[in-house]
Amino acid sequence: MAARDPLSAPLDGLAAEPAVVSAVEDWWNWLAHERRVSPNTLDGYGRDLAAFLRFMAEHLGFPPGLPDLEGLTAADFRSWLARRSAEGLSRTSTARAMSTLRGFFRHLEKRGLASNPAVAGVRTPRIPKSVPKALDVAEALETVETVADFSDEPWVAKRDVAVLTLLYGCGLRIGEALSLDRGQAPKGDTLIVTGKGNKQRLVPVLPVVREAIDDYLAACPYGLESNDPLFVGLRGKRLDPGIVQKRMRDVRHMLGLPETATPHALRHSFATHLLAGGGDLRTIQELLGHASLSTTQRYTDVDSARLTAIYRAAHPRARR
Repeated sequence: MAARDPLSAPLDGLAAEPAVVSAVEDWWNWLAHERRVSPNTLDGYGRDLAAFLRFMAEHLGFPPGLPDLEGLTAADFRSWLARRSAEGLSRTSTARAMSTLRGFFRHLEKRGLASNPAVAGVRTPRIPKSVPKALDVAEALETVETVADFSDEPWVAKRDVAVLTLLYGCGLRIGEALSLDRGQAPKGDTLIVTGKGNKQRLVPVLPVVREAIDDYLAACPYGLESNDPLFVGLRGKRLDPGIVQKRMRDVRHMLGLPETATPHALRHSFATHLLAGGGDLRTIQELLGHASLSTTQRYTDVDSARLTAIYRAAHPRARR
């Protein structure tokens, strides 16, 4: 049996026969160590597959073995999709779970353990096209400035400002920002960021971003070495994303911002404001670390919506 990965909590107590559990662990370790998927993605895959196996144990009346998985029909998979729909799970979540399932069954086939062509024929729920929700420039700047008001500890206030300034000023994902170590703190005009799939990219660093981080480090009471986390919590451990998300909720309530004003919205704002200022899609794609240009092209929808609103408000022929 493959060695268990320390991130394997979603795989504990799988509702399946030992041969299936062993196959799942092999797949898990392949994702973690050969595909090198991010911990968050790995966690999502594990939870999706564990939920599927729990459903199938109930659906079949016994924990499934490899022959049982091979014998599943399209109707069995559709029953699982119907259960997810009845539980109110989103189409986006179900589409991801279906992708997880197909990936696992492909792994089984490559290992010569089971082959099930039915899973490939099950239609994935159509995902509604989502347009990123960005803050306007004034809201983004006010968010970064206001977050300091929610901590009585001066160094924590400076930390929160530094984190949000980094998200908005460099377009980082929250996980990318919080995974930085002290030795990676920007000293010049660029920063090397490790994103999804362990891919690295170079992003420019504005002076205001560098100054905010320097200000936080000067006030931080912990003597951080090069390999220590850049952003730490009250106990000196790596800062938890939940703390940043709570800070954004606090700011959101104080400023009357919509529910979509999350830490990730600052990344969307970074891209949208660059595009509105004349940035080209290819450059923005590189800065965001998007593998596909089609992902970045969603921001053209945001900008065209803004331009349409301006046109309707200002053009003489739009007035009736």
